[in-house]
Amino acid sequence: MEFSHFPVMANQAVNLMAVKQNGIYIDSTLGGGGHTKLILSLVGETGRVIGIDRDVDAINHVRTSLDDFRLSLWHGNFSRIAEAAEEFGIRHVDGILFDLGVSSYQIDNPKRGFSYVTDSPLDMRMDTAQTLTASEIVNGYPKEELTRIFSEYGEEPFSRKITEAIIREREVSPITATRRLAEIISEVCPPYYRKSGHPAKRCFQALRIEVNGELDELKKALSAAVELLSPGGRIVVISFHSLEDRAVKTFFRQQENPCECPKDLPRCACGKKATLKVITKKPVIPGEDENTKNPRSHSSKLRAAEKL
Repeated sequence: MEFSHFPVMANQAVNLMAVKQNGIYIDSTLGGGGHTKLILSLVGETGRVIGIDRDVDAINHVRTSLDDFRLSLWHGNFSRIAEAAEEFGIRHVDGILFDLGVSSYQIDNPKRGFSYVTDSPLDMRMDTAQTLTASEIVNGYPKEELTRIFSEYGEEPFSRKITEAIIREREVSPITATRRLAEIISEVCPPYYRKSGHPAKRCFQALRIEVNGELDELKKALSAAVELLSPGGRIVVISFHSLEDRAVKTFFRQQENPCECPKDLPRCACGKKATLKVITKKPVIPGEDENTKNPRSHSSKLRAAEKL
């Protein structure tokens, strides 16, 4: 399958990074290379970009489609961003971009098992070298843990009923295909639930987050990114669901105001100093034109902060 991915809010993201000539930047979620290509167009001949992705298909695609001596590629999780920079002899950078979630290529590729639209193996691994798959979770996790995942990561109101239906089914035969899982979920949910989209979308999101450890890895990556930024450097994050956006918003606020002193103290006594200044007081969202051209962008939110 041909690798294709539409970078969301590319111009807004790169503008907020304040890309400068001769700067060093990291695209920590390379995908199809759309954001990286735009950054490369602005850094000048002596600028440099590191592209990171845990999906080897993305690395291989960009390696062949975007041959540029200023670009270095690294296969791995973005939570290891400091390790990637060190491997290329870089101690500090001028900007870091995170484009979270799953790429269009991963969703549309039937072999990857991310979508409830096609009938595919129940996989959902961003890094196909890892062992844990969605099938193992669906067929092996105990009832309470499966319910927790659907409730916490999918914010699914029918999490317990869905889990009970899954357990009944898996006791008869393992659930190994996306379509069968989507059918089981749909059979449990009431008809009115379809008004807000496919009944399986929340559970599929939850499984994807669990398979790839997305929220835990995001928190590690944000902390590592702050350490890696030079003063004045910027971190830009594009998220696609409320859990991601909430995690980014909370992290930025904590870095901007880390003081833990009681509010009634006249001055700070804990000594904790701010490391970031939030640039986007409210998240940037895509315009109507982008939503029309790329419907998958409609839920995206962009936040940015600057290293002090």
